[in-house]
Amino acid sequence: MAAVADAGALGMLAVTWRDEAATREAVAETNRRTDGAFGVNIVADSAAKDIPTDTHVEACLEEGVGIFSFSFGDAAPYVEQIHAHNGIVLQSVGSAEEAKTAVEAGVDILVAQGLEAGGHVQSEVATLPLVPRVVDAVPDPPVIAAGGIADGRGIAAVLTLGAAGAWLGTRFLATEEARVHRLYQQRVVEADETDTVYSTLFDEGWPEVPHRVIENSTFSDWNAAGQPDSQRPGEGEVVAETNDGEPVRRYEDSLAVPGMKGSVEELPLYAGQSAGLTHEIQPADELVTTLTDQTLEALERASDR
Repeated sequence: MAAVADAGALGMLAVTWRDEAATREAVAETNRRTDGAFGVNIVADSAAKDIPTDTHVEACLEEGVGIFSFSFGDAAPYVEQIHAHNGIVLQSVGSAEEAKTAVEAGVDILVAQGLEAGGHVQSEVATLPLVPRVVDAVPDPPVIAAGGIADGRGIAAVLTLGAAGAWLGTRFLATEEARVHRLYQQRVVEADETDTVYSTLFDEGWPEVPHRVIENSTFSDWNAAGQPDSQRPGEGEVVAETNDGEPVRRYEDSLAVPGMKGSVEELPLYAGQSAGLTHEIQPADELVTTLTDQTLEALERASDR
């Protein structure tokens, strides 16, 4: 993430599943490693975590964070507090109505996340129709497009739709600095645009929230069994363990990170449909430069036609 910030993009640090001490350390470590701009991303849904959002916000403000992005929940309770520290508030939305509500609450920037996105997904609408709909509904705040974007052509496309920028997640999984398991990275690089699936399958830890992952044996076996809601194939089976020996069970929402052992392939391999445009693992700074060049080239080509 620090490498992304150093390259001139806005890096976002996920803190939702870190406790207060780990959150403070992650922010401090990022500050030590970069002078670039970065923010924190916080899932506001209390069902997703044990740490209250209030705790994350207060800890990050005390550590000097100035950019906060909220998803799966309401940023409104924190807008005034963050603004009092001269901070900026982003809110992920999946519809024009959600966008209007966020703006009324004082949110500064909207992130319009389309259905193509990887990981947990808020919207039931694809990025292409969602972005202009949000832009038209709330013309004042900047809108960042997310979901299905992996190269400069995608960035250029959403800019022409009225977005002020693009949020890329899946593409940055395939960078040398990404803190994810190597097998996970390889599956992203090898995937095509038809290899992801959208369901609520990996629900242990955050129930009933749709997500997009690369299809793997866990999904295939469940699908072949008729997609049962209970008594799913291998329910409760330990399929991997963390680097400190903690068991990871099938259907948990655990991210495949470095040091995990066991059948990592059977864990949720969160990725969007843009995995089909992700062909290599490269340094993050090199990727940012490539994306910038591609975007400028795409905009120039479009203007010449």
